[in-house]
Amino acid sequence: MVPESLRDFFLASTSVAGALIGLLFVAISVSAGRLGRETAGTQIHRIRASAALTAFANALVVSMFSLIPGQKIGPTALAVSIVGLLFVLASLLSLIRLRQVRWSAVNDALFLVGLAVTLVIQLIQGLDVMARPRDTSAMQTIATLVVVCALIGIARSWELIGGPDIGLWHEFAAIVRRPERTEATAADTAAPGQPD
Repeated sequence: MVPESLRDFFLASTSVAGALIGLLFVAISVSAGRLGRETAGTQIHRIRASAALTAFANALVVSMFSLIPGQKIGPTALAVSIVGLLFVLASLLSLIRLRQVRWSAVNDALFLVGLAVTLVIQLIQGLDVMARPRDTSAMQTIATLVVVCALIGIARSWELIGGPDIGLWHEFAAIVRRPERTEATAADTAAPGQPD
């Protein structure tokens, strides 16, 4: 039985996850042209959309089943984590099959690994709840993982719609690449026969 202290959380997360899934469908319909084309980057966009849906659906299903009286959260957490891990495995195999494992796909692969780690922890906690139904610490961990899944889904959705990337790593990389571009631009603008 889910403790009363977590019921309000799961009730709220059910609403939030449902709304986020609705917004994801809007984002997918806006990006339908990009997702439907057969180009090199199309599979990455499809994986981003599927990863966001997997993360949001995980949060929604776990939250909804936790509201049903009885011991439903353990088996639900176990089942959706297995389905999610199968998605991660299929996505990684898809990247390998299409030979899209290159530096530009590292960020996507890291998100998939992060999602996989989240799902493995959820699987373990689901088994723990099933083995010790009175132990609320595993249920609290599952509640935290619902939040993590929502955050992963939001990040994947942001990348899916092409939101700007203004992260610390991105800015450091831009600073490092900037002198190279400045030197290349200066070399291009120098007149032939004049020293650089």
